[in-house]
Amino acid sequence: MHDMPGCIYNNLEKDYSIEDLAAFHGHLGPYIVLGYRMGKYAKRYFCNDPFHMNANVHCNGVPPQSCLVDGVQIGSGCTLGKRNIEITVSDSIKCEFVSDDKKVVLTPKPIKFPPRDAEDYFKKIEALAVQMYNMDDVDLFEAGKN
Repeated sequence: MHDMPGCIYNNLEKDYSIEDLAAFHGHLGPYIVLGYRMGKYAKRYFCNDPFHMNANVHCNGVPPQSCLVDGVQIGSGCTLGKRNIEITVSDSIKCEFVSDDKKVVLTPKPIKFPPRDAEDYFKKIEALAVQMYNMDDVDLFEAGKN
């Protein structure tokens, strides 16, 4: 754990609600939820100190895929301000978390999006995000260590 003597507001644990994610991001979508869940997994099972972990989000670099970054920040504690998160433009989506000489790579499972021309498309996207928020980690992504 990052040692900051005398500080009480250091590395606090918090589970963020759907409403919290939407308030931070501006709306609720599948990629912020996926990023949040990946970041939360990394913090819980890989490294619980966001001062000793770096995140690298691989995606196409534009919304909606880049919305993963907002979720990873909230879930893992790796932030743009601490400069321990970055985006790598890629044709594939994955999140790499590194701490010391350890690394875990989280790769999402395919997401079944509604057709773009579907009636109430954005309502269906939001419902998909809610569904993903409530899914088990193993149904959202695979974890591999390098």
